[in-house]
Amino acid sequence: MDAKLSPNQGSNISGIGLASGLVVALSVAALIFDWLGNRTPWQGMSLTLPLLVCAVSSAAMGFVVIPLLQALKTGQIIREDGPQAHLKKAGTPTMGGIFFIPVAVAIACIFANFAPEVLAVSGLTLSYGFVGWLDDWQILRRKSNKGISPKMKLALQIVFAAMFCLWLMSTQDSQITNIALPWVSFTLPLGFLFWPLAGFALVAESNATNLTDGVDGLAAGTVAIALLALGAIVAPAYPGLMVFCAALSGGCLGFLAHNRNPARVFMGDTGSLALGGALAAVALLTNSLVALFILSGIFFVETISVIAQVGYYKATKGPDGKGKRLFKMAPLHHHLELSGWSELQVVAVFYIIAAILAVICLAIAPV
Repeated sequence: MDAKLSPNQGSNISGIGLASGLVVALSVAALIFDWLGNRTPWQGMSLTLPLLVCAVSSAAMGFVVIPLLQALKTGQIIREDGPQAHLKKAGTPTMGGIFFIPVAVAIACIFANFAPEVLAVSGLTLSYGFVGWLDDWQILRRKSNKGISPKMKLALQIVFAAMFCLWLMSTQDSQITNIALPWVSFTLPLGFLFWPLAGFALVAESNATNLTDGVDGLAAGTVAIALLALGAIVAPAYPGLMVFCAALSGGCLGFLAHNRNPARVFMGDTGSLALGGALAAVALLTNSLVALFILSGIFFVETISVIAQVGYYKATKGPDGKGKRLFKMAPLHHHLELSGWSELQVVAVFYIIAAILAVICLAIAPV
């Protein structure tokens, strides 16, 4: 792809075309997975019906909630040092996670007959959404990019992660501490070490998803792909969590009706922290951490780009207090934008990569 292309050149795709293509692709994938799993796609315990019901419900809810967010003046504060094309996004409502996350969670609980494991991951998802909402609200209240303090944000994430891990410890057998390595049919017994790893996975996944939410439709689309693939992987042993993943994936697709380029609303930390927490919670409960790591490849690279940027800047800091930058801007999607990629090009390529990662996971753990 030509890095010299301007943001408005070199691509015939549109935001609505990209979002529509993803909706069709994931709907067809859900139908195929249900067929392979001998499930009727129009029953509640499937991938297809929860996906479509949540997609339609979330999209419809957006038409009600977004005008309310506009009336409440929840406009996003845009970083002045970011890509200049983003400055026109100032004033676009944020906190969009408040309408599609609860809708998807509620539908998942109903379709899964309020199964205990679905209630548990739903509680973790809503808890992380609450942490994100606090951060978003403080940003809006202060009219700056600074929400709650990083220490407070991290502390709340750790507290809710610890509560989820305590639930796991009290309800699951000791086998949950053995990490499955599917490609060699071997399990890695971690014992007590599993619990700090579990807490780290919850906090890291939520923050990684949060970092990926910086371009119209990017986080919603890539997470929708990851969730549907994870749902297909866990379906044989955990049908309730399959429904949860499908519902949340559908919620992301419904949100894309409003978040695709040009976005009418942003999900904010309210949505991105909740989605990352949901992915990690399902993976922990189903012993799918290896699959989660592969599915989260984009989120992982985005996080590494930020860590590398900060580390390199500090390592090269001179007497004047200024260092060198490894990337033009972090996370990686902003570096690509400043290198000449349009937002749609970034999103399209990241969707393709997310789909490839999903195929790799499904090949390792066939449904």
